[in-house]
Amino acid sequence: MPFVLPLLGLAVFAQGTSEFMLSGLLPDIARDLHVSVSAAGSLTSAFAVGMVIGAPLLAMLSMRWSRRRALLAFLVAFLLVHVLGAVTTHYGVLLATRIVAALANAGFLAVALATATAMVAPDAKGRATSVLLGGTTMACVAGVPAGALLGELWGWRSAFWAVALMSLPAVPGILRSVPADRAGQAADAGPGPDAGPGTRGELRALRSPRLVVTLLLGALVNGATFCTFTYLAPLVTDVTGIGAGWVPAVLALFGLGSFVGVGLGGRLADTRPVPLLVAGGAALLLGWTVLALTAGNPVAALVLVFVQGALSFGVGSTLVSQVLYAATGAPTLGGGFATAALNVGAAIGPWCGGAALTAGLGFRSPLWVSALLTALALVLAGGAHGARRRTVRHGAPSAQDAPA
Repeated sequence: MPFVLPLLGLAVFAQGTSEFMLSGLLPDIARDLHVSVSAAGSLTSAFAVGMVIGAPLLAMLSMRWSRRRALLAFLVAFLLVHVLGAVTTHYGVLLATRIVAALANAGFLAVALATATAMVAPDAKGRATSVLLGGTTMACVAGVPAGALLGELWGWRSAFWAVALMSLPAVPGILRSVPADRAGQAADAGPGPDAGPGTRGELRALRSPRLVVTLLLGALVNGATFCTFTYLAPLVTDVTGIGAGWVPAVLALFGLGSFVGVGLGGRLADTRPVPLLVAGGAALLLGWTVLALTAGNPVAALVLVFVQGALSFGVGSTLVSQVLYAATGAPTLGGGFATAALNVGAAIGPWCGGAALTAGLGFRSPLWVSALLTALALVLAGGAHGARRRTVRHGAPSAQDAPA
């Protein structure tokens, strides 16, 4: 693997930490800026919306630049708005920095995915993807707890400074290792009528039914993941009976499982993606169901928290790599839409879980919602597979619709 990929992974780690860390900083921010906690909470919502909207739009914009220029522009913008956020005393300015940071994060991740897969062998996209997504999982394991600790010791602004500093090492790595010419952006597009540089060519390549289905599967699986992860704290305190002081350890256990899952998924995603997705998806559904039924047992709950973290991110990262395999004619926009799909899931999942809680269904209900979303993903995958088989039976499929 090229040396620049771990540096890109470090930048993704910083960006993932920024996205998730506010959950432990909201009371401090609200008190310091003289706003309500709910107003401070809108900083998280603004980031999520910026990620969903920004991923495809910024990926499209970046196609006019070299990958080096795009990565540097997004990374430096992300770094600078965190410096501004760390020094501002105005809530409105901080809200604006969160939106800009989300846009920069979305654009960076979309281009980084395309860059990583272009710098490795054609059959190593899964491993390259796992390096970058490993940064996101490490944000759950170490970044979020560390941000909360920094906020407790030196105030919420110190966490923003830390994110800016963690973003710095990738700058020289990008300058040194990422090509400066635009030709690299189409290097892995492959032959065919949909291939070739330019926004129109990539948009045509995104019409592939296989790609659309894979994006939907990614959104559903990620929705199931964040539905439970968002409400994991009240689950383990009110249902499992674990003390509130152990909640960070439980969240870190889920994050550790996700890190393991991304690592294992990266090893199998390039060689055995279909068996991994089929077995992993079925195991995910079973795991959410069993966790919902046994959440009152501390041992079972802790084991399943780790297992579900591993399965969720193992399957999720494999789906991202399959998006990039399916979008060989749209390497940049494919990464952008993969990023958007994951963030749509990360927004819809917690909303569905919150709706179940509001309906009075109890703290186990997000687990059942996660099981339902996973079941929908399996039904969609089964339907798409059946449709492809019928297409093959009645005539040869097009190159872009052929199964992996």
